[in-house]
Amino acid sequence: MDLKNAVVLVTGANRGLGLAFVQGLLAAGARKVYAAAREPSDMPLHMLGDARVLPLRLDVTSAADIAAAAAQCADVNLLINNAGISRQASFLAEGSTDAARAEFETNFFGPLALSQAMAPALAANGGGAIVNVLSVLSWLNLSGAATYSASKSAAWSLTNGLRQELRGQRTQVLGLHVGFMDTDMTKGLQAPKADPADVVRQTLEALQAGAHELLADQLSRDVKSGLSAAQAPYLHAV
Repeated sequence: MDLKNAVVLVTGANRGLGLAFVQGLLAAGARKVYAAAREPSDMPLHMLGDARVLPLRLDVTSAADIAAAAAQCADVNLLINNAGISRQASFLAEGSTDAARAEFETNFFGPLALSQAMAPALAANGGGAIVNVLSVLSWLNLSGAATYSASKSAAWSLTNGLRQELRGQRTQVLGLHVGFMDTDMTKGLQAPKADPADVVRQTLEALQAGAHELLADQLSRDVKSGLSAAQAPYLHAV
């Protein structure tokens, strides 16, 4: 996909990886970026000063917000499903069912509903592309984030299914897998963390190369390569 003059919708664009996507897309020559967030007023002021950035109120768990976004963003040819939440819940912890429901609503049903809503626009604009932000936890279950891990496994399956269903309209579907990134979600976690700007750089390069999957750090590459091993990584405590 050619990013020069692209029209892009980025969810969760007010901070972390989403904000890095907005900045990277502008640098790559995007013509317009719909920067979506539950509260657009949270958008950094330097982003609001760029005429190519259009703040958009979008809660990906709201059917009304998604319908409004689809109507407003009919010129989009790239959708980046970045918004995500983590409740840091293990399966047997008190409240884990509520945590799982909240995470699935944002991390799985949100990208599903937004992809359904935007697919006609992508088709009308030449096919375009969808990027789904996944995780190394698509393949592992982290005990301190078990319900989140399950939601990312479901989102990986969603990504693979969308790729097949959208092939006929020439929509590229890219699954982005990455381990820990230096964002608010991993604040206080003592582990090697990827730079969001570098993850964005790799993602945009992968899009332009026509790729369908990106393993953006060594952890993701190591885990993916070990999935078929007799002692696969997901069989061990994490």
